[in-house]
Amino acid sequence: MQKLTADNKWTKLIVVGDRVLIKPKKEAEKTNSGLFLPPGVQEKEKIQSGYVIKTGPGYPIPSADEDDLWKGKESQVRYMPLQAEEGDLAIFLQKGAVEIMYENERYFIVPQASILMLEREENL
Repeated sequence: MQKLTADNKWTKLIVVGDRVLIKPKKEAEKTNSGLFLPPGVQEKEKIQSGYVIKTGPGYPIPSADEDDLWKGKESQVRYMPLQAEEGDLAIFLQKGAVEIMYENERYFIVPQASILMLEREENL
């Protein structure tokens, strides 16, 4: 068994289906007007943001070839890819997210349907 290191820790993770692994952005300690926020205020917000670390394969598409059914072939599962890509800034609904701890860091597993908006460095 290979030991988990910083270099290979993401290659060992498999995100399933239409889900996305998101690392939350650093929370602001004060508002734009200069008021300091107590700990936990940002966590209770309905909308969160963070960076996409890893994505699942997407939505499974059933095989449309009827010829394959009588041949008895084991069909390969095909997927419709997700819009989210690694490195995107995602704004998502907290209600649909599941919070997890991995390697002593906080992450969210979010279904594609809960992501409201993506910001990508390259032009779309």
